[in-house]
Amino acid sequence: MSALCIASGTLATQLALSGFTLAWTHSIERVLWEEDWRIEAAQLVLVEGRVRGSGAGMEPPEGARLVDGVWHYPGALRVDHLTLAHSPYTQGYTLCADGTCRPLAELLPGLPEIATLTLTPCTTDTARRQ
Repeated sequence: MSALCIASGTLATQLALSGFTLAWTHSIERVLWEEDWRIEAAQLVLVEGRVRGSGAGMEPPEGARLVDGVWHYPGALRVDHLTLAHSPYTQGYTLCADGTCRPLAELLPGLPEIATLTLTPCTTDTARRQ
């Protein structure tokens, strides 16, 4: 099984999983976004995304289809890491895997009020740095 490394400054954790859903609420439009990711080799691969509306800077990507009021768009992205902002001024991210969802901030006890989170596939080098 693969693992996801989550880090912010000196805080870090690993989750044994091969795929996850990242969910958040758009800070202005208050619309839910969800993205399904899988870990493949040393990359994060976007499988599919969903957005429950459109508005300021939230146009569904090309190829999106509307199903029961939710825009579904195919994944076409492979990245080495995801960088996320954590702040008391917006609702936090939620990470779901294996039927369980948790606020991402709960996975890093002691996380400062304002922080940058980095999600990467765990590699031997990543684990060594943590």
